[in-house]
Amino acid sequence: MTKTILITGSTDGIGLETARALSAAGNNILLHGRSEHKLAAAKAELDAMPDHGAVETYVADLSDMAAVETLSDAVAARHKRIDVLINNAGVFAVADTRTAAGLDVRFAVNTIAPYLLTRRLMPLLDQSARVVNLSSAAQSPVELDALTGETNLSDGAAYAQSKLALTMWSRSLAQELGPDGPVIVAVNPGSLLNTKMVRDAYGPSGNDVGIGVDILVRAALSEEFADASGLYFDNDSGQFARPHADALDPQKCEQLMQSIDAILQNLSNGTKIS
Repeated sequence: MTKTILITGSTDGIGLETARALSAAGNNILLHGRSEHKLAAAKAELDAMPDHGAVETYVADLSDMAAVETLSDAVAARHKRIDVLINNAGVFAVADTRTAAGLDVRFAVNTIAPYLLTRRLMPLLDQSARVVNLSSAAQSPVELDALTGETNLSDGAAYAQSKLALTMWSRSLAQELGPDGPVIVAVNPGSLLNTKMVRDAYGPSGNDVGIGVDILVRAALSEEFADASGLYFDNDSGQFARPHADALDPQKCEQLMQSIDAILQNLSNGTKIS
């Protein structure tokens, strides 16, 4: 059965390769990126494949929550249903760590934007749908002051904290929605895959991106993940695994969710975060 799949950050790296794999299987792909030029090139690449599904493109800067809302509105205007949302977009090293609203851009893109996008697309995601959140083996306890932009962190620290925060809200939201919501699963696609983000951070070496593509396709489509809501899959070990202890701590998860919701409420009220 043909699926409609939205993949954020799908103009290069693991996002584009996953889009290629899913499109080649005849699924309809909604590509997202920050660059019109890159999106056009990615669409042309998918359209050139035999037996591909329909391809649409959406431009949005995920460091801007207003742009995330515009993205969700644009998708909802064209679709009554999304079968799979893959929150792939992420950043590691950035020249400017602050957004115009005062957020840490690493937390904005890696944690808050996918949360907001998932929340806003929930009317399109029924019980059979899936939300696949790209986590990481790099996870560190979240400093809420850093999440709200009050503390500056190194690239590595911000990335690791933002990925644990993503894993925490994945589990919390899955528990909140229960059986009435879509499957929400956090996936470490594999450490040090040969993507642009890894090359920029660590140099031109890395593991085959196909390792990550394979698990994302499985997470999106296979029965293996049909009952995986709230779980964490570690592709380094090739199995579902215990996430970082903080992701299993109800109090810490509740504090994180409250902080994210407060950030979004302040932004909607026009309040600069810091």
